[in-house]
Amino acid sequence: MTGSSAIRIVPRRSGGNATIVQRAYEALNRADIATLAKLFDKTASWHTPGLATIAGDRMGRESIFTQFGRYLGETRGTFRADLLNVLESHDGRVVAVHHNSAVRDGRQLKALCCVVFELEDGRILLGREHFYDLYAWDAFWS
Repeated sequence: MTGSSAIRIVPRRSGGNATIVQRAYEALNRADIATLAKLFDKTASWHTPGLATIAGDRMGRESIFTQFGRYLGETRGTFRADLLNVLESHDGRVVAVHHNSAVRDGRQLKALCCVVFELEDGRILLGREHFYDLYAWDAFWS
């Protein structure tokens, strides 16, 4: 491919926006709110699709962290988002592909997901989740 491609695969330790997103995944999996607070802008927004009560738009860092807290709390700490790959566009947007796993009320979650991130000045402004099997995601959280 030539340099005209709008998307490039970025190694995880590149030092750019892909690295910021990687650090956010690591912090989420450790429930490290202090690090997440450094990585997310206070005006950030987050979108989770679906019909379950976990779905919807979250505006502001605290609302997003409440959403993440639900992921961890309602699964008694078993929720994980294991990062598989990171793609960074020339304009700084990042797509992270990950595998979610958790146990809740005797049900097991195994779901592929990607999140499209927008960043500015080294901070996450927007995250939009997209699930390979949204029906399975909804069933797990219902």
